[in-house]
Amino acid sequence: MSAIKSLTARSSYAGKKRFSLSGGFLFVLPAMIFVSMFFLWPLYSLIMMSFQDYPLLGDPTWIGLDNYKEAFTDDEFKGSFKITIIYTLIVTPLLFITGLGCALLIKGTSRISIFFRTIFFIPVVIGFGSAAFLWFWFINPDTGYLPQIMRDLGLGDMKESWTATMPLALIMVVLMVVWKFTAFQMIGFMTGLQAIPEEINESASLDGATGMKKLRFISLPLLRRTIGLLMVLSISGSLLAFDQFYIITAGRPEGQTQTIAFYLFRQAFLAFRLGYGAALSVILAVLLMIISLIQIKLSRMDTHE
Repeated sequence: MSAIKSLTARSSYAGKKRFSLSGGFLFVLPAMIFVSMFFLWPLYSLIMMSFQDYPLLGDPTWIGLDNYKEAFTDDEFKGSFKITIIYTLIVTPLLFITGLGCALLIKGTSRISIFFRTIFFIPVVIGFGSAAFLWFWFINPDTGYLPQIMRDLGLGDMKESWTATMPLALIMVVLMVVWKFTAFQMIGFMTGLQAIPEEINESASLDGATGMKKLRFISLPLLRRTIGLLMVLSISGSLLAFDQFYIITAGRPEGQTQTIAFYLFRQAFLAFRLGYGAALSVILAVLLMIISLIQIKLSRMDTHE
């Protein structure tokens, strides 16, 4: 009798387990279909396209690694890669410093802090394209407010476009991006700062730690995960920079502000070299993946490592 009960219990357990597995599979099935349709299949198509001479009209031709070989010997691509790295190295620390500075200044809960927090966050809710057009109009030498203010102050008659020379064109784009995204970084840092227990800061104050020492030895180490996330978002966004350069500089002067994404766009959608554009996309995706993995790894390391 006990053997029959044991067998029945095992059968019931196996049935529940099978139901659990099948039920779980049914729950994730819509997500799997969605990911397969809108990510895995397009990714597979992109990779296959990168190995072909893929014209807009006509049949594609398999050419193997020729697109990748051309990319690594293309001087224009190398130039776009260089300006993208320079832009990333400038924008990332600036956003980090300004975002953390604003978070430290207005991290309180007073009305004045909430007011300035709202004011600082306004540029974030403006669309990226709209913000770039707004900035382009703002610095226009004929109709913009900034050149007019400089003329009124006797600082010179800015008749030439501010995006016609380097490094001024790059500076204008950097200033726009810092204005647009500082508040996004600020909110991230504020969230991390508010998660730090107040008892830790009070203990540090009793031990004689000043504001800078508390920031260096307490706040920043405890913000390691937040910093890692914001760095990943900032660097990934900078490497994919397109809108701001397309609208504000259009690659001027002489293609010196042409980023990787901008060059990819020109090759794929203006020159209709879809296969070469796909190869450039794969190279950029691999670069982003490597950098993101390194940053995630570093952000997860303990402070003693």
